[in-house]
Amino acid sequence: MVKAIIFDMDGVLFDTETFYFQRRADFLATKGLSVDHLDPSIFVGGRASQIWQRILGDDYDNWDVPALEEEYRVYKEKRPTPYAERIFPEVKAVLERLTIQGIPVVLASNTDRSEIERALLDAGIRSHFSHVFSAMDCEAPKPDPAVYVKAVSATGVAKSDILVFEDSAKGIEAAKKAGLTVWAIRDQHYGIDQSKADKLVDNLEEAFDLLRF
Repeated sequence: MVKAIIFDMDGVLFDTETFYFQRRADFLATKGLSVDHLDPSIFVGGRASQIWQRILGDDYDNWDVPALEEEYRVYKEKRPTPYAERIFPEVKAVLERLTIQGIPVVLASNTDRSEIERALLDAGIRSHFSHVFSAMDCEAPKPDPAVYVKAVSATGVAKSDILVFEDSAKGIEAAKKAGLTVWAIRDQHYGIDQSKADKLVDNLEEAFDLLRF
C-alpha cells in the first residue's frame, strides 16, 4: 500500500524540458557553441555542471568553465522559467487528492532549492509538500541516490510503502539505488531510457486513477 509519494519536479510536475533546452541552446549560441551534435536525452534530469565536458568536447580545457557557468546562471536569471504556465494540467487536482487523503508528499529534484521554491510558489502548489529536497544540498546529484535517501527519511514511512514519480534516466536510477519503487512519466520526445522504471504512465492523472486514491 502506498503511504507516501516522492515527486521529481521537471518533466513530472512541470513541462519545462523544452523550455530549458531552447534557453540553453540560445545561451550557447552567444558563445558560438551548439548542442546539435548531442543526444537531447542527456540533458533531461541533469545539471549543466554534469555535461559541460560533453558540450565543449575537445575544447573543454580551453574554456574557463566556472566563468561560463556563472554567465549561464545570470542568463537564466534574466530569462526565468514561466512555471505557472508550464505546470501540467492534472497536477493541482492530483495534489489536492493526496492532501485530502492525508498522504505525505515530498519533492526531490536536481534543481537548485531556490528555483524549486519559486516554481512551487508560482504554481500555487507549495502547501501540498511537507518537505522539499534539492540534490544541491547533497553529496552528489542524481543518479546518486542521496537526495532520495533524505526524502525517504522525511516521510517517516517504510521504503516499501513509498512511490516515486520520475521521468529521467538519472532520476529513475537514483530512486532505484535508494531501494524505491519508481513509476515514470512516459517520454514522448527525447528517447530517454526509462527501462529501469517499475511502471510507465502517460501522466499523473492516469497514475492516480490506477492507484485509486
